[in-house]
This record gives sequence, structure tokens and C-alpha cells, in this order.
Amino acid sequence: MIKKYKISQLMQESGVNFGTSGARGLVSAMTDRVCFAYTVGFLEYLKTQDEFFPGKKVAIAGDLRPSTKRIKHACKKAIEYCGGEAIDVGEVPTPTLCYYSYAKGYPSLMVTGSHIPDDRNGIKFNRSHGEFLKPDEAGMRQCDVDLDEDLFDNAGMLLDVAEEENIVDISKEYISRYVDFFGEKSLEGIKLGVYEHSAVGRDIVTAIVKKLGAEVVSLGRSETFIPVDTEAVREEDISLAKKWSSTLGLDAILTTDGDSDRPLLADENGEWIRGDVLGILASLYVNAKGVATPISCNTALELTENFLEVQRTKIGSPYVVEAMNELTEKGVSPVVGYEANGGFLLNSTFTQGDKSMKPLPTRDALLPMLCALMSVKKDVKTNTLSEVIATLPERYTLSDRIQNIPRDQSLKILEPLMQDSGYKKAEKIFECLDSNVRNINCIDGVRINFDTDDIIHLRPSGNAPELRIYVESNSIDGVDRLLETTFSIVKSWV
Repeated sequence: MIKKYKISQLMQESGVNFGTSGARGLVSAMTDRVCFAYTVGFLEYLKTQDEFFPGKKVAIAGDLRPSTKRIKHACKKAIEYCGGEAIDVGEVPTPTLCYYSYAKGYPSLMVTGSHIPDDRNGIKFNRSHGEFLKPDEAGMRQCDVDLDEDLFDNAGMLLDVAEEENIVDISKEYISRYVDFFGEKSLEGIKLGVYEHSAVGRDIVTAIVKKLGAEVVSLGRSETFIPVDTEAVREEDISLAKKWSSTLGLDAILTTDGDSDRPLLADENGEWIRGDVLGILASLYVNAKGVATPISCNTALELTENFLEVQRTKIGSPYVVEAMNELTEKGVSPVVGYEANGGFLLNSTFTQGDKSMKPLPTRDALLPMLCALMSVKKDVKTNTLSEVIATLPERYTLSDRIQNIPRDQSLKILEPLMQDSGYKKAEKIFECLDSNVRNINCIDGVRINFDTDDIIHLRPSGNAPELRIYVESNSIDGVDRLLETTFSIVKSWV
């Protein structure tokens, strides 16, 4: 029996909706029928863009969380249902999938919940040569799909059993991207720890830094999924990094989130480096002229005065990609983008001497970490990562989150601050800071700038039921106090 569904209606009914990057939801809500339908809707939309037709190859990969294999199977069956050929590239990082699929001109899907706990999962969609942007998501929402209901049981699960996988190995090309560019002895003399946990790219990260000549120590490998969030680092990971650095004599520790498109790098003292600070270091290393980055990122970027144009955006890689494209169309080059989570996007060819690295306009975890490590060797005045970071203007950022708050509740909490009377409300709420509100920016949530140069930014997460808190100040002690105060105040609202 064939039944017609509209994707927007399915999203509303299932609760599996688009976030800042891809569709996300509870695993219990991501039935085979829902994932199958979303994949069909994705391909139906691509038909209108002349990017999909019967016989077209579609690449698919996934992370290491328990539900990923089942969801991948549903997506592969949907590709075949639409007349396409599914190319399963296995368990690889999102940027590895994109590097392969963009080069081949294949649409692709990444089954991943990124950094969120494994009771949730998601699907990231990619067009043939770039990310699925917000206008694409709007187009997909309006698609009607015809599903054969006889394929599913009453619980919405496929009746057939997953077949043995035929995996195409694409890791060699991605590894060569970095080894060929930086050179096999470029990290010689450096001792690195790789915090493997359950990141899908753990073996690829290790392979790359070893081939670059570093001495590598594998740390914390886990067969149970660990939700490492590069914007809200867990207390246990903070303790582990300091312990590993002090006992093992490491120059740095590298890790990523679940699908390995967001980096987390610790210096020689085991201090995790903020993603937006890492983004500045990488932008400087590649000598970028144009930078696109979300409004939440550290303002030391502008204070370096090294960039021709800086474009601030809403949070989410699709917005960063759109801004990068605008800068490129204006003739600015090279153009890069990065997010507070550390994900780095290269929109132009990066050239150094006689070596060139092709663009990869999607979040990448490897390049920013490698740029930071290479900066230590490049600058004769610095010998450690902490010394490289100390060369940047003094602006400090911290973030946290209040979990288990539905998005609607977060928006209701923030609504009074987004009105014309928001200035007075903000000054009353944060009167303990003894400062005046300079301005309020509502491009994404509520970002309050004070005359002391302190910044408080509150926004609902696009990927999980969380209220995100970002703060920025001129000193380490100041930013610590600001986060503690802000968290306490916001928590009292819930």
C-alpha cells in the first residue's frame, strides 16, 4: 500500500526536526519509516536541483553510537527505493565523507548525533558539492514522498534484515590530504596524546599525526559511546587531560566529538583550548583575508587586525558557509570559516610554498589542530601551545549549558530580553555586574554587550533541549566570575 507523506508534517509528528546542522531527534522517534522518508524527501528535493536521478550514486557513513547501524540501513534502503546506488563508506568522520563525496560529485548522508548523548541521533545531508543549507532544508520540508507501507511493521521498522555490509574504504585520501601537504617529518620531536574515547575518527587522527612524525600515545579508548561536547567540556575530561599531561609529558592532546568534525585540543599543561581561539590560530596560520564566524565566537578575532573582512553569522555551519560564499563572491581570498565548537571550514585553496590544499567547505577537526601545532614550530619566539595562544589579544570566553529545557521554554525565557524594553530588563537582571548595557544583539538568541566589555550570550541549542550560555571578558578571573554569575541567574529562571 502506497501512502503519501509531507516531510514538514512528519517532522512535526515525530519531533525529529532540523537543528543547526541536519535532522536530530530521540532514537525512539527516529524509526526506520521516519529515516526512510527523510532520505526519500532529501533525494526528491535533489531531483529539483538536478543532483539526483535513477542510477545516481549516494555516499553514506555513520558514527559509533549504537543506533547508527540501524538508521544507516533504513537510509540505504531508501536510496535504493528511489533508484539510486548507495555507496557505504563505513564508520568515518563527517569531513572524510564530505571530502570524498564532494570530489566525486555524489550527494551524501552522515548518520550521527554528533556530540549529544546516544539516546539521540541524527542525519546530516550534503549536496553534491557542499553542505545542505537553510534554503535547502526549507525546500526539503515541502517535499511529498510516497512510501510503500508494506515495507514496515506496525512500529515503523523495516521488515527486512540488514545485509552484510560492503564497505568502500575512503580514509586513505583524507589522510593523504594532510600528510602530503604538511610533510612526513613536520611534527617530529612532538609527543602527542590522542584521546580516542568513542570518536569515529579516532584511528584516522592517530594515523595522520603518526605519519607526520609525532610520537603518539593512545588514551581513553571506549567501546561505550561518550558524548564529548567541544563547547561544554565535561569535568572528567578536564581532569583527565591535566592528569595525562603531567604524568606522560605530552606537548598536546588531540580529540574530537562523536563524528569527528569538531576538534578539541589541549596544550602542554592539559588545558583544553576553546574552539573559537583555535579558529583564530588556524585563520592566522592559513593567512586568511576573509573570515566568517558566528556571533558567539571570541572577539579577539577582530582585535588581531589581521583580516580584511570578518562576517558574523547566526550559529550553525550552514550560515557560516553562506557567509563564506558571499565573501568569496566579493573577491576576497583566501576565505575561511569556523565555529565556537572549533569546526573549521576552508573555502579557498590554501597554499604554502609549493604545496596546495584544496578547499573543504564543511566542518573539519584535523586542520585547525594541525595549524595550531604547526604554529609552535613556525614562530621562533614560541615553544609551546600556551605561548602561541598568549600572542593573541586578551579576550577570554567560556560556555556552559542548562540541560533538559525544551526549545519552546528557552525561547519563552528569552523573549522579554528581545523586546524594545530588553535593555532595562537586562540591566535589572544583571545589576549585580555593576555595568550598563551597551547594546543587545538578537541575531541568534540574546547577546548582551556591557560597557565593561563583558558579554553574555544566551540561546536555545539547535540540536538538543538545552539553553546555551556563552560569556566573554578581558581576564580569566573575570570570565570565570561572569559565567558563574550568569549560570546561577539563568538557572533560577527554570
